[in-house]
Amino acid sequence: MNASSLCAIATVSPGGRAHISHVYLAWDDAFHVYWISDPDSLHSRNLATNRSAAVTVYDSRQVWGRPDRGIHLFGTARLVSGRQAAEAERTYSRRFRDYDTTSLESLRFYRFHPRTLQLFDERSLDAGTLVTVKVTRDRMTWLRTEVWT
Repeated sequence: MNASSLCAIATVSPGGRAHISHVYLAWDDAFHVYWISDPDSLHSRNLATNRSAAVTVYDSRQVWGRPDRGIHLFGTARLVSGRQAAEAERTYSRRFRDYDTTSLESLRFYRFHPRTLQLFDERSLDAGTLVTVKVTRDRMTWLRTEVWT
């Protein structure tokens, strides 16, 4: 997750159409992903009616044919308030030291809660290996390993 300060977030419109956005991300030890956004943006409006979301993080400077790595997370996301918004802001400001609340008054914090994640890390695992785990509050549980050759 340190590979990039940006992630891609996929949401679903009320009509069932996919939408993707890039946002700056921060995360906690439970793999909750936090970002700030305008509640009127399309992805924010999508989340207001359908919380289903996916997030992917990877280093876009990777080179074809060399070992790649990245992470896909699948779960739900929503606008947060109160205690969760305060935690989101603490997490976000730790990652982005230049974060300034006064210049972002119209933006709000969102929190992504993962249910599963997929990891590919060809530096540590064999090429074409994708590991899928279930994420719970207390731990991660292996679900499957896929290998494409």
